[in-house]
Formats: sequence, structure tokens, C-alpha cells
Amino acid sequence: MIFEYTEEDLNNLRKKDKKLCALIDSIGKIERSVNPNIFEELVKSVVAQQVSTKAAETVFNRLCNLSEITQAGLRKLTVEEIRSCGMNEAKSNYIKNIAQANIDFESLKQNEDDEIISELTQIKGVGIWTVEMLLIFSLGRKDILSYGDLIIKKGICKLYGHKELKKERFLKYKKRYSPYGSIASLYLWEFMSGKNF
Repeated sequence: MIFEYTEEDLNNLRKKDKKLCALIDSIGKIERSVNPNIFEELVKSVVAQQVSTKAAETVFNRLCNLSEITQAGLRKLTVEEIRSCGMNEAKSNYIKNIAQANIDFESLKQNEDDEIISELTQIKGVGIWTVEMLLIFSLGRKDILSYGDLIIKKGICKLYGHKELKKERFLKYKKRYSPYGSIASLYLWEFMSGKNF
């Protein structure tokens, strides 16, 4: 599955900002995959914190070899077994916390973004940025622009010529891009990927 947005969404976003419009036109349509399995994606996101994409894939594959990536499966593993996949003790505990959380992950799909953030950040080791990425790359929510994402902030600075981006200024961009913040995020990530357009 891919993150779904329409040409109309893109055209509406273009109208909101000339510089972003030029960026969209130079990059073209972006296709990013989404994983509709919320629990699995949340575990993956914890595995991926502060490591390279390749390292995260290796560690996650080892975890898949130990157990199904379900609450029931991961509850059966000890922290030591999770750690043996190549994670530190903190991450291993965070994954165990997710598995043991008294949350119906499937039912979260019906909730508003703020409700999902509030619910999941109660799990130790799950922060706002992690849940915001889940909202985009698992639930396909269209209006997420994360202040906790360093690449997004750097992208805004580069695109608009700012030396720094304080929260007040960031919130102006968030409001400007709304209700298409996630689509703007895709273009800012692509812009900062180092590719030439």
C-alpha cells in the first residue's frame, strides 16, 4: 500500500505556497509505502530510532525470526531475547512495554490524531514524533507536520532561507499547509534527501 493523496490535494497545497508549489512541480508525484498494521509499525519505529535504515531492517528481521510481531508473540519474549536481536536494553524494554500495553491497536484507527497521540505516548518509550510518523506511515493521515522531525525543520529553513526555525514560526507553516501537512512533509523529506531536481 502507498500513502494516498489526490491530484486535487496536491493542487490545493500548491495554491497555499509559491515555494512549495515550485518544489512539488520539480519533484513530481511521490509514492511512499504505508503499513496498515499499527502495532507492527509502532515496533518498527522504536527499532529504527537513532539508527540507520539498514541497521533497523537487520534488527527488525532478527526480531521477526524470533516471534510474530504481535502483542501475544512479543509478550512471550524476555527483554534479553529482544535485546539479542541487536538492540540496547532501553529499546528492548520499550518494545516489551508496547507488547504489554492494554491497548486495542486496531480500534485506534477510528480515533482522531490527537487522541491517538495521547493514548500511545502513555507507553514508556513512545514519544510524540514516533506516533506522528505512525499517523502518516500506518494510518495515512494527511495533516501531520512534525516539529520533532529535524529533517522537516531543516527543509523549511532551506526552502524559505531561515537560519533557524522557532516553534512560533514553524506553527505558521503548519497552519499554512493544513490540511495537507503530511503531503508537505513528503516533499520536504524528498527535498532534503540530497537528490537533484
